[in-house]
Amino acid sequence: MKTDIYRKPTTTDITNNYLSNHPMQHKLAAYGYYINRMLSLPLTKESQATEWNTIQTIAHNNNFPTKLVTNLKCQIQRKTIHQEPNKKGSKNSMKWTTFTNYSPKIKKLTNLFKYTDIKTVFKNNNTILQLTRPKTTNNTQTYNKSGIYKLICKTSKQAYIGQTSRYLKQCYQERIRYIKNNDPQSTFAQHILNNQHEYGTIDETMKLLKPITTHLG
Repeated sequence: MKTDIYRKPTTTDITNNYLSNHPMQHKLAAYGYYINRMLSLPLTKESQATEWNTIQTIAHNNNFPTKLVTNLKCQIQRKTIHQEPNKKGSKNSMKWTTFTNYSPKIKKLTNLFKYTDIKTVFKNNNTILQLTRPKTTNNTQTYNKSGIYKLICKTSKQAYIGQTSRYLKQCYQERIRYIKNNDPQSTFAQHILNNQHEYGTIDETMKLLKPITTHLG
């Protein structure tokens, strides 16, 4: 039997570009995976040479210097040779800390953790979602939160109190959809439909009583 690495016809050679503003750990993550897979599988010398040429081609197409990827391969080979067997429970005792990647200077700070039991990971604050998200008013920000809320009938001023892990505006839109479709699925919609009362705008109808910091979707 022969082991080889298969790539689907639809696969692409796109990775985080070397010229992008990602942390270097993010840029090299894909190549670390490729090289680890190449070295850990029982490939023949010919298959391993073919895979290494493919990895170098992918790196070249994403503007990576050949020397950088070659050095990464050497580091992984040395680590594999000198790696000691993991002690039982050592993985569970590992501690992690997260840093926001503001500039390359952050790397100098994280070097302080290099010889400790604390591992570092990086996150970006300039994702496409954050850069393209429209600016919101205070009211819009309120309805983009989840938590304990109050629904108020515009006619009777009676109120329903509930809790949601979704955004408040999603809950409001859902209740209005029930009312317009004559579908008494919610207590609020049932009250409006049974009594022929009026519902107001989101500002008139929904109030956030206590926000929940974690949005569950």
